Amino acid sequence: MVEMKNDQMGAEANEAFDAANAEHPYLKIILLGDSAVGKSKLFERFHLDDYKEYQYSTYALTLYRHKAVLDGEERLIHFWDTAGQERFNSMHSSYYFQAHACIMVFDVLRKVTYKNLQMWHDELRQYRPEIPVLLVANKIDANPKASQMEFKMATKYNMKMYYCSASDGTNVVKVFKDAIVAAHEYKGKSTDFMDNVMEELQMMDEDADL
Repeated sequence: MVEMKNDQMGAEANEAFDAANAEHPYLKIILLGDSAVGKSKLFERFHLDDYKEYQYSTYALTLYRHKAVLDGEERLIHFWDTAGQERFNSMHSSYYFQAHACIMVFDVLRKVTYKNLQMWHDELRQYRPEIPVLLVANKIDANPKASQMEFKMATKYNMKMYYCSASDGTNVVKVFKDAIVAAHEYKGKSTDFMDNVMEELQMMDEDADL
């Protein structure tokens, strides 16, 4: 019974990720980190007045759609959240597919969530070796001293570091706006073969709609 349930969950997860990847936003930005570090709450705070949640699966993926003006044009951006899949200590490979940037989050109240970032970073780089990563220390409202601490991982991997609070909003808008800009810049200079193929396909789709 358990095996059948797991097989069904796996099939539904594949379907959810396939459906999400079938859409072609201008940018895809993923959130990564342990369960309950506040990834979803950070996005909700960023998009507080008008956010909409599209949950393809209760355990596979939560997709948020956002629009931003880049180079004078309004562009669609997808933010992907894990919806609890990170509890299995590994993400579905489609989660990383065609991502242009990553916001990696840990909880300053739980040291283990920082230690586990190495695992998440290693897995990310298997699939997306060059995309920019922004590192977020979340929940600093509950531990203000954390904002004075240095975290070696940011220096080691040349990540931009942000001290945030999803609760009171500290630096939340900044990290998401910076992620959009970083993803946009990456897309403009990417030499990844699959990035270039997908860019051509997206342009073909846009031309077909004219």
